[in-house]
Amino acid sequence: MVKISKEAALQYHEAGRPGKIEVKPTKAYRTQTDLSLAYSPGVAYPCLEIQENPDNAYRYTDKGNLVAVISNGTAVLGLGDIGAMSGKPVMEGKGLLFKIYGGIDVFDIEVAEKDPEKFCEAVERIAPTFGGINLEDIKAPECFYIEERLKRTLDIPVMHDDQHGTAIISAAGLKNALEVCGKDIRQVRIVVNGAGAAAISCTKLYMALGAQKENIVMLDSKGVISASRADLNEQKRFFATQRTDIHTLEEAIRGADVFVGLSKGNVLSQDMVRSMAKDPVIFALANPVPEISYEDAMAARPDVLMSTGRTDYPNQINNVIGFPYIFRGALDVHATAINEEMKMAAVHAIADLAKQPVPDVVNDVYKVNNLHFGRDYFIPKPVDPRLIAEVSAAVAKAAIDSGVARRTIDNWEEYKRSLSVLLGQETKLTQKLYSTAAAHPQRVVFAEAIHPTMLKAAVQAKAEGICQPILLGNDEVLAKLAKQLDLSLEGIDIVNLRHPSEQERRERYARILTEKRQREGYTFQEANDKMFERNYFGMMMVETGEADAFITGLYTKYSNTVKVVKEVIGIRPQYKHFGAMHIINSPKGTIYIADTLVNENPDTETLIDIAMLANKSVKFFNEKPVVAMISHSNFGSSQSDGAKKVKAAVEFMQEHYPQLPIDGEMQLGFALDRELRDEQYPFTRLFGKDVNTLVFPNLTSARSSYKMLQMLTPDVEIIGPIQMGLNKPIHFIDFGASVRDVVNIVAIAVIDAYVDKVKKNIAIED
Repeated sequence: MVKISKEAALQYHEAGRPGKIEVKPTKAYRTQTDLSLAYSPGVAYPCLEIQENPDNAYRYTDKGNLVAVISNGTAVLGLGDIGAMSGKPVMEGKGLLFKIYGGIDVFDIEVAEKDPEKFCEAVERIAPTFGGINLEDIKAPECFYIEERLKRTLDIPVMHDDQHGTAIISAAGLKNALEVCGKDIRQVRIVVNGAGAAAISCTKLYMALGAQKENIVMLDSKGVISASRADLNEQKRFFATQRTDIHTLEEAIRGADVFVGLSKGNVLSQDMVRSMAKDPVIFALANPVPEISYEDAMAARPDVLMSTGRTDYPNQINNVIGFPYIFRGALDVHATAINEEMKMAAVHAIADLAKQPVPDVVNDVYKVNNLHFGRDYFIPKPVDPRLIAEVSAAVAKAAIDSGVARRTIDNWEEYKRSLSVLLGQETKLTQKLYSTAAAHPQRVVFAEAIHPTMLKAAVQAKAEGICQPILLGNDEVLAKLAKQLDLSLEGIDIVNLRHPSEQERRERYARILTEKRQREGYTFQEANDKMFERNYFGMMMVETGEADAFITGLYTKYSNTVKVVKEVIGIRPQYKHFGAMHIINSPKGTIYIADTLVNENPDTETLIDIAMLANKSVKFFNEKPVVAMISHSNFGSSQSDGAKKVKAAVEFMQEHYPQLPIDGEMQLGFALDRELRDEQYPFTRLFGKDVNTLVFPNLTSARSSYKMLQMLTPDVEIIGPIQMGLNKPIHFIDFGASVRDVVNIVAIAVIDAYVDKVKKNIAIED
């Protein structure tokens, strides 16, 4: 684990804008009309609607997506009672986690009040602002009273995360750990070291899963909590054991199946671990120093199933796996509470998710290839993108079924998709691409299947029903790589193009290519030699109709690939050039950028082809293109050769495509700022329109633009490159592309191939 120094932590919190969160407007505010709608007089109308029906606050305000993180600073992390103000950095941090994992807005509220009654009164007074209350870092036993009272007096979800967050995640982990070692929770002996808020809540939830009270021993700082002790509060008394033969942790843990530590570091010795039952389950959750280190526990008992609260060891019990999604589901149905049914739904959703195949993004983050359900992975990782959909939906459904929801959800699949869009994991465009491709899967050749990213993408594309992959490569080598990556190649075709069995096909392809290019100096022998190369062979599969689309470029130079595609596939007859496009999906809309791959310094004729291809490609994605041709000049302000070639291309396009909204030459700022453009250049053909298609004057400017966005704006999704103008669906991949990037291009290639087939069938019928 990276060592965090005091200096680094203080610099992180102080640098730039102090703190970790801010408030941003979600509505337009530039014009006087905008401000009149936002405030006076327009704001009066939603106020009156809410007065008439309080539930309208969910329609007209952020109440339905706003949570208060509230603390009095009496039990801050491992720091104890440091006061409300001192705990503010922690509450801001909790707000950050709510936002990045659940898309939930947060106000952190630090209440300087230790008296439970007065604290509750303060929270009750401000509750109308919020859709939910997250209580944080409040010491026991006051936290129990505070939560119970607020749950009773408020009609919005209230949860003390220190209690229930740890309980939900550890319960999911315990359920799965016992399944791995084949033990019945109703039979196992459980020792809980610690008797604070988290320990009490965890143990109650274990009992809800089936753990028997008589099989549970709980300890506090004074030893075993037994019925003979007179110093117990109500919460501890509930767990008091009747046994008189055990007083210490060493005595209690002998023969136990499960140890759950919610106490302090280094209290569990190796000898104690050795005294436990076969396949012991140890949750050492004290942070940053666990009750026993992972290394010591494994050295004592290799059969141990281990969890800690740390990121650098397997099976981390991390509250972030739960609270953002529990509140997300509760908010989305306007729940009046977070009840036991909702918490248990979260437990089962989290536990079930760990049994599913692990997404590539998770493996990449943890630098592994083979995470799968078992001893080292029985709890989902915090970065798992599926958590928001699976856990939130389970919680929302439980809220509806248990009668605490104000609204219902009819289409659960659509709801899950909307959650993925919310966090930028998917967009409406990619959802549409995937669903369209899955409706018409095609045969797609993967040229560079020996590359781990390409192989993973092929397997994932097949699993999602997008295509039937065809892998080019040595079948033995690919099988070995698949085993290393823990991938199944079942049902996937592999073509070893260099194998003697493919000689006839290589020669047939060579004859076809020689016939096509015989007037360009091609000989059969030259063409036959080229059929030992993946790009030539794979593209010929598409050219001959033995495959429908082709993916390459992950480690092949563009210049080499462009040469091959011109020879084998060729450019569509109506064009003299082809190009590529990238799609930029941002919170402000979708932008199409051309040419981002092929033409280094296009002349006017090439720019015209690129503009026509961009027009056609944007329509392919069912959008109406509004095109700006970019330059350093604005409408003749410069007479440089670069500006003149763009101007000439614009004039051609406007003459031959009078219905197409296209104009230029113009600077990028004016292209994307409609108000500024309309004010300065009201004569433009783009007046009153938002540009969605940008044609750049050269390759450097186009690639630099989307690459800069990619590096500086993590919330922007970039899809591409997408080929424009080739005779067949041949698509390229950017160097360094992720598995998801490749699958996105596969979806486009599949749709491209399907559309081509439909057009050909229509032509035949005509």
